[in-house]
Amino acid sequence: MKIRRLESDEQIPINLLLQADPSEQLIIEYTRNGECFVAQMKDQVIGSYVLREKNLDTIELKNIVIKEDFQGQGLGKILLFHSIKHARNKGYKAIEVGTGNSSLGQLAFYQKCGFRMSEIDQDFFIRQYSDIIIENGIQCRDMIILRMEL
Repeated sequence: MKIRRLESDEQIPINLLLQADPSEQLIIEYTRNGECFVAQMKDQVIGSYVLREKNLDTIELKNIVIKEDFQGQGLGKILLFHSIKHARNKGYKAIEVGTGNSSLGQLAFYQKCGFRMSEIDQDFFIRQYSDIIIENGIQCRDMIILRMEL
């Protein structure tokens, strides 16, 4: 698997990013103001992530996704650690990622990779998304922000 930064003239993999974030409008906004990376096997894009600066010390992982056919092989972890290494190399002191209160698998994944819960943005998903999101039988309401010091 090869991971590379998308060039400014390349099209973002919107259909892939929509698997992790149902808002095309938000994806367009944060990819416009951030860096989009893709993971490729041969000529096929199988994963992606987006980083956006939060402030001079902290960068946010706005979206990370692996195509469904390739999930469960540890590729998400490789992408996550690539984003951490990139953030560290750019001189950031911390990286943050937000996920829904109902995203139980993602909450476990980030904590297993060394992130710690740092904040809760109550009703984030109610404010930002017009449709109700249900995961694991739970309404997704709150954004859980996890942080890793670099």
